[in-house]
Amino acid sequence: MEIKPVRTNKDCKAALKEIAILMESDPALGTPEGDRLDILSTLVASYEQRTFPMDLPDPVEAIKFRMDQQGLKPKDLEPMIGQLNRVYEVLNRKRPLTLAMVWRLHTGLGIPAESLIRQPV
Repeated sequence: MEIKPVRTNKDCKAALKEIAILMESDPALGTPEGDRLDILSTLVASYEQRTFPMDLPDPVEAIKFRMDQQGLKPKDLEPMIGQLNRVYEVLNRKRPLTLAMVWRLHTGLGIPAESLIRQPV
C-alpha cells in the first residue's frame, strides 16, 4: 500500500479520484481498502484545512444564519437574549453578547460557542 503525502492541488485531485473509486466499492473497516480510504481521506482533509482555512463566522452573522435556517423571528430569540429591544440591539450590533446569552444561544440553537465568542468583525 503505497500512499504519498498530499502537498499540492494535483496530489489532492489524484487522492480524491482514488477516494471516489474506493467509496463506490464501500470497503469494510479494517480491510486494506478500508484502511486506504481512511488514510487518503485524512490526508485530503488535512491538506484542505492547511490550504483553505476557514475562519469562524461573525457572531451576529452566525445568529442570523441560524434564524434563517430555522425560520425564526427576532421574537423567538427572547428566551436566549432577553426582551425584544435587546434582541434587536444585539442583531444590530449595538449591544455585545454576554456569556449567559452565548450559552443560551449555543444550547438553544446549536450555534458553536466558538463562533459566538469570536470578536465581531
